[in-house]
Amino acid sequence: MAPHPRYPRVFTPLDLGFTTLKNRILMGSMHTGLEDLADGFPRMAEYFAARARGGVGMIITGGIAPNHEGGGGAKLSTPEEAAQHRIVTDAVHSAAPEVKIVLQILHAGPLAGTPDCVAPSAVRSRIGRHTPNELDAAGIEKQLADFANCASQAKAAGYDGVEIIGSAGYLLSTFLVEKTNRREDEWGGSFENRMRFPVEVIRRTRAAVGDDFILIFRIPAMDMLEDGMSGDEVIQLAQAVEAAGATIISTHFTWHEAQVPTIATMVPRAAFAEVTGRIRKHVNVPMITSNRINMPDVAEQVLAAGHADLVSMARPMLADADLVNKARDGREDEINTCIACNQACLDHTFTGRLTSCLVNPRACHETLLVAKGPASPRNLAVVGAGPAGLAFAVEAAQRGHRVTLYDAASEIGGQFNLAKRVPGKEEFSETLRYFARMIDKLGITLKLNTRADADMLVAAGHDEVIVATGIRPRVPDLPGIDHPKAVPYIDAILGRRPIGRKVAIMGAGGIGFDVATLITHAGPSAALDIPTFCREWGVDFAAHPRGGVTGVEMHIEKADREVVILQRRDGAPGKTLGRTTGWTHRLSLMRRGVKMLGGVTYLKIDDEGLHALVNGEPTLFAVDTVIICAGQEPERSLYDALAAKGMKAHLIGGADEAAELDAKRAIAQATELALAS
Repeated sequence: MAPHPRYPRVFTPLDLGFTTLKNRILMGSMHTGLEDLADGFPRMAEYFAARARGGVGMIITGGIAPNHEGGGGAKLSTPEEAAQHRIVTDAVHSAAPEVKIVLQILHAGPLAGTPDCVAPSAVRSRIGRHTPNELDAAGIEKQLADFANCASQAKAAGYDGVEIIGSAGYLLSTFLVEKTNRREDEWGGSFENRMRFPVEVIRRTRAAVGDDFILIFRIPAMDMLEDGMSGDEVIQLAQAVEAAGATIISTHFTWHEAQVPTIATMVPRAAFAEVTGRIRKHVNVPMITSNRINMPDVAEQVLAAGHADLVSMARPMLADADLVNKARDGREDEINTCIACNQACLDHTFTGRLTSCLVNPRACHETLLVAKGPASPRNLAVVGAGPAGLAFAVEAAQRGHRVTLYDAASEIGGQFNLAKRVPGKEEFSETLRYFARMIDKLGITLKLNTRADADMLVAAGHDEVIVATGIRPRVPDLPGIDHPKAVPYIDAILGRRPIGRKVAIMGAGGIGFDVATLITHAGPSAALDIPTFCREWGVDFAAHPRGGVTGVEMHIEKADREVVILQRRDGAPGKTLGRTTGWTHRLSLMRRGVKMLGGVTYLKIDDEGLHALVNGEPTLFAVDTVIICAGQEPERSLYDALAAKGMKAHLIGGADEAAELDAKRAIAQATELALAS
């Protein structure tokens, strides 16, 4: 089938001389945790094969260490280990013979989780567990040989190439900057010496694998560190690795310890592509760009602008394995879009849990989340069109059930309709677009503005009812909770009540931080405007100072409000936010002047404001508005009424458990139930 005319560049093949990539979209590298499981290789095989069938031109695996000191976990250094990888490569080539699969060689250096970790100098990373062992001459030679050996084993395992990651604060990048390379020998000092190690890795690897093997170098295009590489140094390194034998250069942005968000939902789409484009002008090999490119039209725009030859879409392939095929067929409205929430992918990776995807819990669970036999079509009612209800309705309809979806609101989405209003979370609307399209495509009967009750559902003759009625905000038992100054968070987000200039927010969970972001925001959303993002985070794409950051006070437009976030438990608020995004929310609000206090006991709300004890000391917060974000409770009244009538019903989502608003859990639970139905 001819590609859709909207994406002519995306579907133009790329001739590498000795082989050809069928299109310009690749699945970028992500460590999933499957690499470390006893049954991981068969599961990885199906995980990657599904993406190969989904239409990508090339797949890059999660990072695999070339030796023990490079990671302390999954490695590839022996023929026995190569035989395990053959399970993966055979599955991919069987699923789609024209798709290339490339092994990423990741030597974590000072970030390896082992006391045997190594680096050019004994400089501990701000986020590292161990101080690395400084490499001597013999140690450097060993590492070089191990890279070449790993690539040889990858070729023997059936991979079409390797990607060597030279960024992010891993081993190769620590040679490149002075703060982590304090050597005075031929591997340190001048930049020519500091780049010698990564260039030699490429040279040795090319010699080991021959000319007919894809060799990608992932270059640190912008470190996001004040003492990182300059733009000229990045170009010099790119030219050197090209001369040493790289087939392709892939750009990567930020060290893991940097304090600039690069892949969170608050980052504009394709924000970093122009950096790749600048480097591309100085080399002759194809270049890959990445980061926050989550839809085919964005990929097409990047290619059309000349910023890259290939586009890496990593997490978007978690969200929808068939993304590329859908684009080819002109079905982009059916793409289950990555919203860059990080909640089930990177947050899991950095806390040692298996990766998945909030909007697609099947990701990395392809061999586990399968239908329990063919469905016997039934007449199912789903009450509540929030994330849980939507996920169940779509999955059940795909299995052949007749589904009627009820909601009292005038639009689908539930709590996602609140989230999408928060600056930096605009991507949440994409999930609702996907569900709306699938409701229409699958013939799900949608009844909005309908408050379903037990009598109605019984009379309608449904075989079962799935109760996804969500939550109701918890109302604290507090004197003055009905005072005009007290505003429920839903009213604050929807703009139903005026918000004063001085505000106290009761509750420091995700909702409290979202409310604080919303009411302190002014000007365009940084997630939708690259210049605003640059000003807020001190990034300079044009001049490319060292590391890409300006080192000056960031400029953030903010509303004329004084806001304090309060929590009952001791400690700094925000500790329960996501591992990889929580720091961005805390830092952004601190720059807006938002204060945060823990150890607060609420006493009452009155004309003076909010009375409380802070670490036992009586305190008056003389505010105009107190926004109540005090948690939520499951809304189960319908379920109880159905049970009383003997109607078979299931609880999912917030109606089942409302301790936290957890869309990840809700969608996964709904999917599992639908697959078993």
